[in-house]
Amino acid sequence: MLITQKHKYALRAIFELAKRYNHGQVKLADIAEAQAIPLRFLEVIMAELKPSGLVASKRGYYGGYTLLRRPANITVGDIFRFLDDVQSQDRCNACDARENCPLHGRCAFMPMWDRVQNAIYNVYDHTTIQDLLENESGLQMIADTMPGKQRHALS
Repeated sequence: MLITQKHKYALRAIFELAKRYNHGQVKLADIAEAQAIPLRFLEVIMAELKPSGLVASKRGYYGGYTLLRRPANITVGDIFRFLDDVQSQDRCNACDARENCPLHGRCAFMPMWDRVQNAIYNVYDHTTIQDLLENESGLQMIADTMPGKQRHALS
């Protein structure tokens, strides 16, 4: 599985919404600024994520985006699988597309690539957005206990 910039930005956007969970709608500009995501790209990604059942949007002055599920009920795998399904179901794990592979149907490596893909998704499927929030809290606690110069190195 290829982790694209879209995957990374989508994960960071969902993460930011999770940080603000139960605090109302979050404007795209606020997500973009907090997570250093280009606003134009974020607009496209969030529009793509709307049918996923992970996020909802509301238009207007008080509008923005919210999570539809609790952070503990969203996995990294949920996000990545949705994006991958939108892009293509028929992708080879090593080639651009199975049908364009010169060894399609007789590739000795395909079972290995599939096992690698499954192992990667096993990690993603067992990592919730809540886990990532807790990782950030733990890192912040460590940073808060460090003396001045060392603390700035983590930023």
